[in-house]
Amino acid sequence: MGEQVVCVIGTRAQLIKMAPVMQLMERRGLGYRLVLTGQHRATMRELLEEFGIRTPATLLYDGAEVSGIGRMLLWLPPMLWRLVRLLRRYAADGPQRLEVVVHGDTFSTLLGALAGRIAGGRVLHVESGLRSFNIWHPFPEELTRLAVFRLAQVAFCPGAWAAQNLAGRRGIRIVDTGENTLLDSVRFAVSENDGGDGAGEQAYCVASIHRFENIFNLERFRAIVGMLERIAEHTPVVFVLHPATQRRLESSGLYPALAANPGFRLVPRMTYVPFMGLVAGARFVVTDGGSNQEELSYLGIPALLMRQATERPEGLGRNVVLSNYDPAVVETFLAALPEGRRLGVPLGGSSAPSAVIVDFLAGGD
Repeated sequence: MGEQVVCVIGTRAQLIKMAPVMQLMERRGLGYRLVLTGQHRATMRELLEEFGIRTPATLLYDGAEVSGIGRMLLWLPPMLWRLVRLLRRYAADGPQRLEVVVHGDTFSTLLGALAGRIAGGRVLHVESGLRSFNIWHPFPEELTRLAVFRLAQVAFCPGAWAAQNLAGRRGIRIVDTGENTLLDSVRFAVSENDGGDGAGEQAYCVASIHRFENIFNLERFRAIVGMLERIAEHTPVVFVLHPATQRRLESSGLYPALAANPGFRLVPRMTYVPFMGLVAGARFVVTDGGSNQEELSYLGIPALLMRQATERPEGLGRNVVLSNYDPAVVETFLAALPEGRRLGVPLGGSSAPSAVIVDFLAGGD
């Protein structure tokens, strides 16, 4: 391969979605470098081991996990300088073209794209073309996407709808991968899972709430927790607590009541394979995660999406309901829950989005 490929990854979600790409590069003997920005720290090493990623990772930042927009803005400038220096050092290793692969819509995506351009590399954006067309929902992700679109020279779009959102933009090559690489991640987790986490045969709901616009809006957060408490009156709720969510529950005084509620099981955030095992056994899921929306669309599990808008079409009108924080929508969703689950995209189908990306990198286009 005539390129020096560098994958810049900051969050767990990015690592999960990029893991199948890195797995395939390693199977084909295509060397690459892996840089973890340190935006997320917990479970990153465990996820690398879970997916069997053998390429050693370089850690850009070794401090406390970065969360909150204020801390991110302070974190970004020194990390940009560090990453530019690192990429220039990689580029000096040989005559190859520097290819900087970034993913998604986080501050680490913007960091990698900026550093890649400053270092003279080509920026390739995976999961490109997603738009909500509202800068406040989700915030700041929508602004990050717009900035990265301007910096990227290659856009790997997870479908024609995403590619269309980039139509007419100059200086960017659009590659349609057909589906999100997350499909390959779900396939891997399903094949690796040993039957879940032991939740048993009883029907249960999985809840995962962690987005900025939900946990830092106290009125909204209380309303979501209240809704989960009502669900727990008839269906046990397994509440997966991201660190920021647990801190918010504790600071708002909501945690003790949930911990004492027999209808709740509070569990720490887990790595991917056990989480997918937990979700795959659920009757339904309440989440605010875009990745969860996609995973559940593939698995066909009913999902209530606690957001005002979503940039993804997967599952909408089928098994995913966008709540828009409307109590009537929530009640209708709960009343209409089917007894069984419908399958979404066949996990054994022919679509292989990760292979499209690796074929492109291997071809040196």
